[in-house]
Amino acid sequence: MVEPPLMNQQRRSDSVRRTIHARGRISLVGLLAVLSLAGCLSPPTLNRAVLAYDEAITDAISKQLLINIARAHHHEPIHFTGVANVAATFDFRINAGATPALTGEHGRTLVPLFGGSIAENPTISITPIEGEEFTKRILAPFQESKLNLLLRQGVDIDLLLRLMAKELRLKRKGEEVAYRNSPSDKDGYDMFRKVVLHLSAIQDANHLYAEALTFERTWTIPAESVTAEGFATLEQQYLITYQSETRTYTLRKPVSGRILITNYDPATLPPAERVRLHETADQRPVNDVSFDIRAGHFGGEWPLQGDFRLRSFNAMLNFLGHAADEDREYAVDKDSRTPPVAENPVHTMDLLILDHTPDEPDLAVKSHGRYYAINATGPQARWNREAFKLLSQLFQMTVTDVPRTGVPSITIAK
Repeated sequence: MVEPPLMNQQRRSDSVRRTIHARGRISLVGLLAVLSLAGCLSPPTLNRAVLAYDEAITDAISKQLLINIARAHHHEPIHFTGVANVAATFDFRINAGATPALTGEHGRTLVPLFGGSIAENPTISITPIEGEEFTKRILAPFQESKLNLLLRQGVDIDLLLRLMAKELRLKRKGEEVAYRNSPSDKDGYDMFRKVVLHLSAIQDANHLYAEALTFERTWTIPAESVTAEGFATLEQQYLITYQSETRTYTLRKPVSGRILITNYDPATLPPAERVRLHETADQRPVNDVSFDIRAGHFGGEWPLQGDFRLRSFNAMLNFLGHAADEDREYAVDKDSRTPPVAENPVHTMDLLILDHTPDEPDLAVKSHGRYYAINATGPQARWNREAFKLLSQLFQMTVTDVPRTGVPSITIAK
């Protein structure tokens, strides 16, 4: 039976409408999906950008440290450049539309079109780190408080002192003898290394203390000389005891003194002894670190008393640069009275100078036509990496905040 033409036309119209409605539902779902995707796309993009910039800045600092060691190796002046600011903007764009189908019986139906784009526009400001303040900080010796801060983080004392200390001063028969931490001074270098190894053995056995000497200062003043207002002020700073027999006030104040490295707990010493040790150490410059290794405690088979004199960051770079060639370090065995030590590397930080790209390029840089790299392979790989990490931390302790305004800078806009 043949259907009337009007009925056929009606059925085709119904089919087209159903197709359009279905396509419309698909278009709406697609549009919602794209909008949802745009909302989810921003945080991952931001995370990747932050991590990428952080990795790039860290890598730049590492390479600058290596380049400056290379400069020191060639007796050239050192120089640092810092990233003052990173401003990155992200432009997220989404396009949505529809177009007629190109073929088939549904040529009049609309086919959805979706599109999107992400644009990143970073602006990086690079500033030379220079000037009188930075020069003073890079030339000034480190203070004992910074060495103690690193010791509290669990840094090996032998690595710390081999990098930070320029000489050892021992008290011998009423005299003070200096031993330089320089391979060119063989007698001095041998003694320096042996004493550092002795302290390291005590640290390995968890018997090393590096504490500030604590004690009390006392003052006595007549009671009639203190007014009510003055008493309230003193009460905020001192512990006050009234002596009725003498009609006086005794003022007491806890004091945290100089740092002392020992093989015993300094808190067990009598107060007068702690005061004496503090006063002896306080006559020293702030870049001196005193130590007192006594008999009767672990490591006491070799009693020692003296000081380590710390050097500047500039002197550290020179030491590492010269140790690569003209003033090379050599092996030194521990003293016979020293307990076993965990490790005793020849080099404070083993620096490789190569004519080819190193196998571990993450800690390498090309300078002066050759590759300077940290030896990150072999049995001392961990030690060398720790030494370079420590060098980076000491640099961060030295440098001030990079100026963000008011100084010439290089701005890179991408």
